[in-house]
Amino acid sequence: MSAARTPSTPSTSSTPAPAPASPRSAGAYNWSDQTMKPAEGSTDQVVAFVRGLIDRGRLRPGDRLPAERELAAQIGVSRPSVRAGLHALAAMGVVRSRHGSGTYIPDGPPSLGSEPLSFLAALHGFTHSDMYEARRILETEAAGLAAERATSEHLATLAEEVAGLFANRDNPNLFLVHDINFHRAVADAAHNPIVGALVGMVSALYYERRRETAARASANDLRDAAEMHRRIYQAIRARDAAAARRAMNEHLLQASRYQMQELAKPEPGRGARKPRSRRDTRAV
Repeated sequence: MSAARTPSTPSTSSTPAPAPASPRSAGAYNWSDQTMKPAEGSTDQVVAFVRGLIDRGRLRPGDRLPAERELAAQIGVSRPSVRAGLHALAAMGVVRSRHGSGTYIPDGPPSLGSEPLSFLAALHGFTHSDMYEARRILETEAAGLAAERATSEHLATLAEEVAGLFANRDNPNLFLVHDINFHRAVADAAHNPIVGALVGMVSALYYERRRETAARASANDLRDAAEMHRRIYQAIRARDAAAARRAMNEHLLQASRYQMQELAKPEPGRGARKPRSRRDTRAV
């Protein structure tokens, strides 16, 4: 995955910021800034405070945030409020906690947490067709961009995931992991951080729902899926953007049909599901 490009806003202060250490800690800065006016509400204040530092270029990927006690003092809220604010930021993919080390701005490509999308799926009943339609919109073009932009490292990652697919055709759950990793790797190879973040978010939701039915996949379905992934990889390696788009679109259409068959199969110890009258109202 290519490194994230996070724009840095020059400070308006006449005093230059101290030179960063390695790893750079945000605690090295003067955190007080009277021009910041965080939103009212303790959790919102924490989120707004961190957002302000990012907007002003004082926090960048790889930086460590101050300890909870220091943040609480700087923002003027309680430590539980700081904790709640950091949890909210973590759900957005803005910060990541490292056990025993602290809270950091993730160093690398941006990512979006799948929790908000998962809540929307539960509230609005995203269907199987909704999911695959969204994936075709995102991933077909991502495959074309990957064919134009993939580096040798991206190609090596894709080849490794294809090998993992073929090696795990008798293990649907591990097959699914390599499947998800392959699609994320294609999005990474597209060198567009927004596309990468969106595909990652949708893939996380897809994985959570797909693993419920993965064990019902037939050996023929997994073999066909592995072959389709190989075709996508070969088109990307050949720098054939049109072929990569076609292969990705065909793969997702095929995968949609196969998963519909899995959804219709009975779970162990249960009868087959009755078809519904509405157009594909099965949850993703």
